[in-house]
Amino acid sequence: MRHAVSLAKQNNGKLVVLHVIPPIDVTDIETFRPEMVLQSLKKEGEQILSDIKVTCTDHGVEAETRLEVGIPDEKICEVADTADADLIVMGSHGRTGFGKVFIGSITERVISKEKCRPVLVVK
Repeated sequence: MRHAVSLAKQNNGKLVVLHVIPPIDVTDIETFRPEMVLQSLKKEGEQILSDIKVTCTDHGVEAETRLEVGIPDEKICEVADTADADLIVMGSHGRTGFGKVFIGSITERVISKEKCRPVLVVK
């Protein structure tokens, strides 16, 4: 976030801060209550976004926050398109080897989908 806030401040820009909750697939577990998990994840996401909004305000940067449920890379590209974003700034967990293959890389998928929009990856 520091890099995104700094870039926005230097360029008199506005941030659209997105937190995406991946879909919960629990078809094999009868006693699992996905609505409770989703509610908890939404509450956590709202707190994260609230904290980020305060940080942006403290640095004099305008920010719109959005909480979405869906496939993260698809939502990121969708929101970037609807917001007509000039740049996507993403963090990278720096997973390598088996972790990267097993978990996948949202950042990599966004980069491969965003052919006409720059993506800044911060590690």
